[in-house]
Amino acid sequence: MSVQFGSFDAICEKAALIICPLVGTDQGIEPQCYSRNVDIGGTLIFQPSTCFVHIVALIMTAIMILHIRSKYTAVGRKEIVMFFWMYAVIELLAMFLDSGIIPTSNVVYPWFAAVYTGLVAATYCCLLINGFVGFQFAEDGTPLSLWFLRISCLLIWGVSFFLAIATFKQFAGFRYSKPIALWIVYILWPLICTAIYIVSQLILVFRTLEDRWPIGDIIFGAAFWTIAQVLLFAFSVTICDAIKHYIDGLFFFTLCMLLSVMMVYKYWDSITREDLEFSVGSKATVWEVKDPLLNSAPMDPSEEDIRSTYNAGGGAASLVGGVSGSQMYGGARRYPPSAGY
Repeated sequence: MSVQFGSFDAICEKAALIICPLVGTDQGIEPQCYSRNVDIGGTLIFQPSTCFVHIVALIMTAIMILHIRSKYTAVGRKEIVMFFWMYAVIELLAMFLDSGIIPTSNVVYPWFAAVYTGLVAATYCCLLINGFVGFQFAEDGTPLSLWFLRISCLLIWGVSFFLAIATFKQFAGFRYSKPIALWIVYILWPLICTAIYIVSQLILVFRTLEDRWPIGDIIFGAAFWTIAQVLLFAFSVTICDAIKHYIDGLFFFTLCMLLSVMMVYKYWDSITREDLEFSVGSKATVWEVKDPLLNSAPMDPSEEDIRSTYNAGGGAASLVGGVSGSQMYGGARRYPPSAGY
């Protein structure tokens, strides 16, 4: 496939992209081969297998968001969760647009396609900025970090939305016959953001982490992302013809993109460690009361050795403070105190 800069002709002939019915000509660009439609209750559903992957992606994204939110003290938690929320909205929109629930002939389709285009660009921007959170240019979770991320994504979304709808509707000097600006936003911008993110994370791992296992997550994520592009833009027609139109490259593209997003989560989870001393979770926490003033109390050899039920094992280290009660107090008065204390 020969891809020409600024032209969707060769791309849309191979891949059934959401924007393809809106560029090239007034009738759009029809792919050479696409998956079969199904009739459900008198409604034609396009790309049924791809819609199933969209639903799976929404479920998996919800699970990942819940896991991220449970890591209360992890670095970059609020920043990375925004990326997954945006990905979830993209999958929801794509499900309605790919399936034809919002028909391409409907007057609102260009507007939803423009919103989708803006969200894709903004999500890659969010991923790009998250790639620099670990370098702590601004402390994560602070208003400066969060609002910089939000405003940047909003600006990218606004610019991309305008370029898309201006191209679809042909105003402000933009034409769907020459969608150069849209091509840069839709094709080139994701490639740039992904490349910078991968390089930044490799630098982060080599410079700041002793553990090299996260490199595997980066490699797998990059591999899934690359495979998604190749299967969609190079082998979609081949797959479609070979499987007799049951699925096409868009199915494998959506699946591989889900896997790459899951590897982003796996990578973030592997490089963040929660501080148990300050975490609040659903599991019972081992609490131990320590008062340095008790060290000055006189030793009473006749006093009964009363131990906390959480420290019945003797000298094992505490999960919270690093030392156990017996190590902290030695032979001094211990908790709980006797009734007459």
